[in-house]
Amino acid sequence: MQLSLYTGASGMLAQELAVNVISNNIANLRTTGYKRARAEFQDMLYEHLRRVGTQTSDQGNIVPVGLDVGSGVKTVGTPRLMTQGTLISTGNTLDVAIRGEGFFKILQPDGTFAYTRDGSFNLDGQGRIVTAEGNLVQPGLTIPQTATAITVNQAGQVSVIIPPATTPTIIGQFDLTRFINPAGLLPIGDNLFLETPASGTPQDGTPNTNGYGNLQQFNLEQSNVDAVVEISDLISAQRAYEFNSRVVSTSDQMLQTTAQLSR
Repeated sequence: MQLSLYTGASGMLAQELAVNVISNNIANLRTTGYKRARAEFQDMLYEHLRRVGTQTSDQGNIVPVGLDVGSGVKTVGTPRLMTQGTLISTGNTLDVAIRGEGFFKILQPDGTFAYTRDGSFNLDGQGRIVTAEGNLVQPGLTIPQTATAITVNQAGQVSVIIPPATTPTIIGQFDLTRFINPAGLLPIGDNLFLETPASGTPQDGTPNTNGYGNLQQFNLEQSNVDAVVEISDLISAQRAYEFNSRVVSTSDQMLQTTAQLSR
């Protein structure tokens, strides 16, 4: 009887975590470049009261079906789903979206690199292209103070017109970084991810070549969160939580009845 209490409680804890994951997805519905997370579960250890496949007689009869009692559920991960988000036109010169695979490489203040799908860039006081937090976008691009008409093509080449010239001049190149397992990246907030042993080593390359995505200037990639899916998952998690709480309540009532009978 006590086992059912712990089993129901494990289900409640699992669904509580699922609701937390879903709520974070919904909260980031309009976050640029956000990738939705999903809670994944596994069943826990079993008590084998009658093990399947054991021999039941000297003639070699085998138990065709076992008698196993599970002990609940556990959360094993909240992987990120790295599917493409919808591109939305902004008209902003320094808004650059990635269509396809890859991440922008960002230099952090401590000298390490982070990675992002958020291409809402700005210029700092020195004309360098930076993120909203002021971190440098790699490989490091500086727009001349007198430059006009900044252009980023699909291959990542950055061109400007520097008066009195009237023809564009290429001043740099955006690169992209790929990972063999992008779901293994570590989210740290500020739309940034860090490399981990699970993600594999970063592979830098040129946009629009060798499987790397292309760049779309004047656009931003929206979150890949689907509100309808999240609401459906939220309802399912709520119902599962209610059912597990019913298991705990029923087990408690049965234990109470048993205690009264033993008096």
